[in-house]
Amino acid sequence: MIRLLKIEFRKILTYKIFWILAGLYFLFLTLGLLMAEFMINKQVDSINSRMPIPLPHVTIYFFPWIWQNMTFFATIRYVLIFPAIIILILITNEFTFKTIRQNVINGMSKAEILSSKLLLILIISVIMTVLLTLGTLIIGAAHTSELTLGLALEKSVFVIGFFVTMLTYQVYALFFGFLLRNTGLSIALFTLYNFIVEPILYYFLKSPLVFENKISAYLPVNAVLRITEYPSIQVLKTFMGITLQNSVTLSSCLLALGYAGAMIGTVYWVMVKKDL
Repeated sequence: MIRLLKIEFRKILTYKIFWILAGLYFLFLTLGLLMAEFMINKQVDSINSRMPIPLPHVTIYFFPWIWQNMTFFATIRYVLIFPAIIILILITNEFTFKTIRQNVINGMSKAEILSSKLLLILIISVIMTVLLTLGTLIIGAAHTSELTLGLALEKSVFVIGFFVTMLTYQVYALFFGFLLRNTGLSIALFTLYNFIVEPILYYFLKSPLVFENKISAYLPVNAVLRITEYPSIQVLKTFMGITLQNSVTLSSCLLALGYAGAMIGTVYWVMVKKDL
């Protein structure tokens, strides 16, 4: 395991695009999390200008609900796309520069090649989960009065949901990268499916013109994003009738992990059947 990780980290140290995308990801994530409350309240002010009874301003950084709010805003499509593109580039570059073939010549098995990528995805997911946890504890402590350890940890299970989301979304990117093997094509089709194809399919399946079904909840990307479905904002419940989740459910995590497992199995099967 250590040997495989050393090989992966030796490669990424020379990838400037890796560090650029990683920096952009941290920048957008940090700005998004710190400005989320401000942006929400700007929308509330806009709505209040047209309503006789004003809506109250929203506070999202207090314990215990900060766990849900931080994980929600950290797992929206527009933020998750950055680590996914990093994985796509790292994998497709292996085929572009034929380093994956050289690894096989040097004695690495196809199972080890796939395992090295999965280990990298696992490490990235763990690092991001630790950073989000530390950031949430610091921001939550600064915004919560009468803080206790029990209150601070009450909804921390949402961190597990964040970890599963990060892990499975990157596995989706791995799936596209290994099957398409071309950087531009894999990024284009991955982005197209995530931002256009599946959202259209999602709303089509929920349309009253289609027979009543719950298929949209089981679409691959939607299954990942539904792990933390909404931020904990009372206005959503009071004025929009949205049922806010109280915790991360085991079923939602297992569904996302099931898709990830199927994609990993498919990638390995293709690797065994095709030349690298």
